[in-house]
Amino acid sequence: MLSTFRPTGVSSSFARRMTATLLAASIVAAGVAAPAAAHAEGQIRIAEQFGVVYLLLNVARDQQFIEKEGRKQGLDIKVDWVRLSGGAAVNDALLSGAVDIAGAGVGPLLTIWDRTHGRQNVKGVASLGNLPYYLVSNNPNVKTIADFTDKDRIAVPAVNVSVQSRVLQFAAAKQWGDKNYNRLDKYTQAIPHPDAAAAIIAGGTEITGHFGNPPFQEQELAGNPKAHIVLNSYDVLGGPSSATVLYTTEKFRDDNPKTYRAFVDGLADAARFVTANPDAAADIYIKVNQSKIDRNLLLKVIKNPEVQFKVAPQNTFALAQFMYRVGAIRNEPKSWKDYFFDDPATAAGS
Repeated sequence: MLSTFRPTGVSSSFARRMTATLLAASIVAAGVAAPAAAHAEGQIRIAEQFGVVYLLLNVARDQQFIEKEGRKQGLDIKVDWVRLSGGAAVNDALLSGAVDIAGAGVGPLLTIWDRTHGRQNVKGVASLGNLPYYLVSNNPNVKTIADFTDKDRIAVPAVNVSVQSRVLQFAAAKQWGDKNYNRLDKYTQAIPHPDAAAAIIAGGTEITGHFGNPPFQEQELAGNPKAHIVLNSYDVLGGPSSATVLYTTEKFRDDNPKTYRAFVDGLADAARFVTANPDAAADIYIKVNQSKIDRNLLLKVIKNPEVQFKVAPQNTFALAQFMYRVGAIRNEPKSWKDYFFDDPATAAGS
């Protein structure tokens, strides 16, 4: 059973979620016109999205790890949580001053790093772990990405921005050459993960593909016998990789060193907790997200040998090089350290 909707109510669920997304967008737009005032140490606003990839944030929230680490710094930290859908909305929220920490894919990070280079200087703070992302299709004729046609639509959280859309472009470049990296863009459509999963499970809609994330991809595979994996992000990126990350502006980091330190340390606490207590982490995910997901399926995701919960980013540079090579970003990163802040917690990154 899907976590935030009924599979039989795809259209009404989609309408409700799109309304919420538009409301969030209007808030962000207002923030662009009148940026939020800077605040002192002891307050942090975190933007997250949907899925198990945000489990570390769920656990940090439930266990109040950020607040606990703040007290070690002599701070009583107030933590606010904002949920958005898609890297574009998250990036707009960060630049408008509506949030302090953004949670999204490596693709959106690289986009905003490039866009703010020499100005706000947005960089990565930490990874949310290594989790494989699957492109799932319920069309039996689609065995590889070369089999998609004009009759298919591939759901992604944000077109031409999300890490899913960038990995799909990277896969297309490997298939047809860099000049044709955007060959599949015409088939992509921005839909929040829960609604895209509902469409794949129910079938009978124009959405025949979904490049999602856990647990939605696993729910699709379990919920529709026609659903199958067309592409695994690990295969495109050359191994386990940190698809989802956290990032912020240079100003927030510099102006709030104790709050920033408490956030990173609290996230590391959450990573250790999830690794040592997967069953408790599953219960926290269900509680925080008010999810009706099958607990056994959720545990299967968390305990997947391919999944690693750690804060140091891994294997992000290949995507960065690709995005520069095809002109998606203008500034060439020489290493992953160019778009991540220097921090002991992430020193072993790549």
